[in-house]
Amino acid sequence: MSPHGEGSPRRDGRRPSDHEALAFRDDVEMEERELAAGEAPTRSAPSARRRISWQKWTFMPVFLVAALLATWLWFRGARLDSIAHQAVDNGKVWIALRQHIQLTVISTFFVLIIAIPLGIALTRSKLRRATPVAMAFANLGQAIPALGLLILLVIWLGIGPRSAIVGMVIYAVLPVLANTIAGLRGIDPTLTEAARGIGMSPTLVLTKVELPLAVPLILAGVRTALVLNVGTATLATFGGGGGLGDLISAGIVTQRMPVLILGSVLTVTLALLVEWLASLAELLLRPRGLEATT
Repeated sequence: MSPHGEGSPRRDGRRPSDHEALAFRDDVEMEERELAAGEAPTRSAPSARRRISWQKWTFMPVFLVAALLATWLWFRGARLDSIAHQAVDNGKVWIALRQHIQLTVISTFFVLIIAIPLGIALTRSKLRRATPVAMAFANLGQAIPALGLLILLVIWLGIGPRSAIVGMVIYAVLPVLANTIAGLRGIDPTLTEAARGIGMSPTLVLTKVELPLAVPLILAGVRTALVLNVGTATLATFGGGGGLGDLISAGIVTQRMPVLILGSVLTVTLALLVEWLASLAELLLRPRGLEATT
């Protein structure tokens, strides 16, 4: 029996009227019947609920800052000869880092403007038969070793960043393309049919129904492509494209361990930073209506 039944007084001291007591009892009985039948509506999460926990915000940045600080302190204490100084002096580390970021950003941009529209087109009825051919070419890009692909592109396009960017695009297009196709094909057909039934045009169905539902898978593919591009950009040094691969290559060729470790730590740190930022974007850009199902 509820403590606020017919005979219990209110907090303001006034006893409820018979009409109020009956209405309250009817509400309680209705809720009990719904709970017993399993039909009670689920409570939605509060709008102010945090989408990202404070651990997600802080753990990776703190770890990366600690790793960079430890590497810097170790590098300052290391004994560097003239060859090692020549590899890192005059701002060469910052130049290599900037080139690496530029290669990653430019290649990822071209991956997105190629893979996402192509994935959308391949899920339409007119081009659906071409999907196996497109996926075969995309798989071919990753089947070829990245270094071999870069050498072939250098022979074709010449030495420079252009060859490295084209190779990175070919190598990273597969996860975005495959996830775009899988995300759009995995949508319940009844949802798109209902959207067409209320008079929505094909463009509106795509932008208002299909793409929002496919966003989680598409963002996961973009996240994978970003990490792949950061790692593949280290090979740009063999084609004259620059990047942190210059430090790694110099450390290997000259057998200077501090230079090699510095280039490797910066590459790993950049990859982890990009992966962390991509995971945040994946959580923030995910439609709120899909959070209850994930």
